Amino acid sequence: MTAASIKRGGNGGTRKPRATVKGKAGKSKPSMLARSIESIPISATAMQRIVTFSILGVAGAAVISIAVMLGLPAYAAAQLSEIVGGAGFAVKRVEVTGIDRMDRLTVYAVALDQKSRAMPLVDLDKVRGELLQYGWIADARVSRRLPDTLVVDIVERKPAAVWQHEQQLSLIDDKGVVLEPVALNAMPDLPLVIGPDANVQATALTDLMGHAPRLKPMLAGATWVGNRRWDLRFQSGEVLALPEGDAPSAKALAKFSAMDGVDRLLGRGFVRFDMRDPAKMFVRVSRDKPRIDKPAGTDNNDDQHNEGVSHNGTAAPRESDHRARYRVVESVCADRRTG
Repeated sequence: MTAASIKRGGNGGTRKPRATVKGKAGKSKPSMLARSIESIPISATAMQRIVTFSILGVAGAAVISIAVMLGLPAYAAAQLSEIVGGAGFAVKRVEVTGIDRMDRLTVYAVALDQKSRAMPLVDLDKVRGELLQYGWIADARVSRRLPDTLVVDIVERKPAAVWQHEQQLSLIDDKGVVLEPVALNAMPDLPLVIGPDANVQATALTDLMGHAPRLKPMLAGATWVGNRRWDLRFQSGEVLALPEGDAPSAKALAKFSAMDGVDRLLGRGFVRFDMRDPAKMFVRVSRDKPRIDKPAGTDNNDDQHNEGVSHNGTAAPRESDHRARYRVVESVCADRRTG
């Protein structure tokens, strides 16, 4: 027997195939997450793209956050603005409107005080804020006019009075804001308010004089006494002492205006009218002048002599507005009363 015909194996027949075992060794069921994903009506390719883009978005946001922390976007924006400025969009002109009393050069200096003249880098809020620090400026509007003009529109305050305090004269508006110093030989034709905090009472004084409009042109100055009431000084030299409080002082001033309209109290040489007592008015005159008749309904609290009437009984000439104001300024320290 040849080697080729020898067969190994006990049975001598063909081997039967193994049976497949069913059960645990079979195909496993998909998980709940997998089943949920399969239920979404989106293809697997689209889902993969969404996941990829989400990962890229998160990474991009992280990169942007780091760049912001390092100041890279601001640097890039500044460089871009400089390029725009180099292309002709840079501040070359400043156009100022609304200026009457304030120095224009001051406005130009503030508007041009910039780290960069490139138009996109001009800080409009900064310019406006610095302008509002000046007393004359009540409001300011700052805008760009491309390609190279900065427009500044100024709203100026209006002077309403001169404030004398601690031997200094200052121009103020109707709200008491100090505008600029005033020289004694260059006082404007405005009322003079005297005393500590008299400037912040300027509005109250304006309202008070509204109760006696015919006396307003005759007013030379007003002293805020003891931080509670007014002494009014008229251009003819007389002083009117008013009571405390807005309503009592307004009532007293209106009454004095009516009495002056009937008896012409001002310009007759009286020195002082005291209306702090609501029941009566006291009148004081000088000791070294001829006697004059007192106004009806008044009492004297001093000798009845006249300082401003000529010897023949006629009224002395009234001083000019400016001379009256100078006399108020020069004599107020000696004539101030505590009230």
